[in-house]
Amino acid sequence: MAVKLRLMRMGKKKQPVYRVVAADSRSPRDGRFSEILGSYEPRAEPSKVSIDNAKAIRWLRDGAQPTERVAKLLQQSGAIDEWKTGVPAATVAEPVSS
Repeated sequence: MAVKLRLMRMGKKKQPVYRVVAADSRSPRDGRFSEILGSYEPRAEPSKVSIDNAKAIRWLRDGAQPTERVAKLLQQSGAIDEWKTGVPAATVAEPVSS
């Protein structure tokens, strides 16, 4: 099973809120997923990113491939750096603003 870390759209019409999820690459965008890793609110000023880095790193170690946008969000939260170096990020904050 090829797993992707990707965004799942939630919210009302013209007011998107996204969940960052681990899902099978063959499932539809808003379909079945394995685990929720966090959320992304692009309309907030500044946009809000809240990701559980421990869960994200576990999925990355197991071979999950992030989409381009999720890779940028993981970079902002510090999960990518922690995964590559193996050293926890210096500042661990739940909501990361961009």
